[in-house]
Amino acid sequence: MTTRKMNEIARVIEESGSILLVTHTFPDGDALGSQLGLGHILQDMGKKVVLYSEGQISYLYNFLPRCTELFDIPPGDSEIDCAIALDCGDRFRLGREVDNLLKIKPFMVIDHHAGHKDFGDLRWVEAGRSSTGEMVYELARKLGVEISYEAAYCLYTAIVADTGSFKYASTTAETFRIAGELVNIGVKPEEVAGKLFDNYTESRLQLLQAVLSTLELYSIGRLAIISATKKMFEITGAELADTENFINYPRSLASVQAVALIKETEDGISVSMRSKGDCDVAEVARKFNGGGHRNAAGCKFKNGETLKEVRDRIFNELLPLVEGY
Repeated sequence: MTTRKMNEIARVIEESGSILLVTHTFPDGDALGSQLGLGHILQDMGKKVVLYSEGQISYLYNFLPRCTELFDIPPGDSEIDCAIALDCGDRFRLGREVDNLLKIKPFMVIDHHAGHKDFGDLRWVEAGRSSTGEMVYELARKLGVEISYEAAYCLYTAIVADTGSFKYASTTAETFRIAGELVNIGVKPEEVAGKLFDNYTESRLQLLQAVLSTLELYSIGRLAIISATKKMFEITGAELADTENFINYPRSLASVQAVALIKETEDGISVSMRSKGDCDVAEVARKFNGGGHRNAAGCKFKNGETLKEVRDRIFNELLPLVEGY
């Protein structure tokens, strides 16, 4: 089934001249790496490629080739032959232009989220994949395209970002095989790792210090919760994007099975969750209309609930989850 879906998407791509590539709002490394990587691949096929992303992209990903070419004004559907949404498990995560985007026919989806909510005309979803970047690599091979260094760089970044440097349970032998192929093309693992993880500014380090000071542990250290408030952002001058990977610090505690990072944003409260082993935080995220993977998930709460109220709701769901470990 999955091979058939990939083949169908490849056929549409081959028959199209202009293609819109889109991903979810506030894109992470896998979303951007997959979008930009596929952009390079399609451009090398002679396609006209339009890269769309709602809002400003985090400066943390400025190192990705073509990142500066992303724009937040979607073209009219008459200008585009087809559209592909990458790493997006829910239509509403496409942002405020979701209805206009879905008018583009055919609208295709390439995603690996276990809680994927079907949308679009043609969907290729493989929850067993480590990343959407891994799937884009397979699509490129199906299309018979020689993967350029720029495309390889983006796809390798996508895989490293979504596997937590190959340490999450979604990492498979196939993941390592594909990563190895990308390294053979010329990607330097130490360079990508440096760009992703050794990229702190002074304000970001100060924010990390403030966020870690909120660390609270429960259930004999099996559950950890940290918070980032608007006041912290104001005092340090850091951005919301600077919190990326903060959640991995409490997750690194030997006793911790699940961790939540609760952030105040301009339009509400955002919650990121991580876990280990069979502890399924995606199950919790789905209760609040969120989603993700077993060991990495998230959800959002609109304005109207305080950070403490959200924290209490998340705590009440996560505590029973970890008490079996």
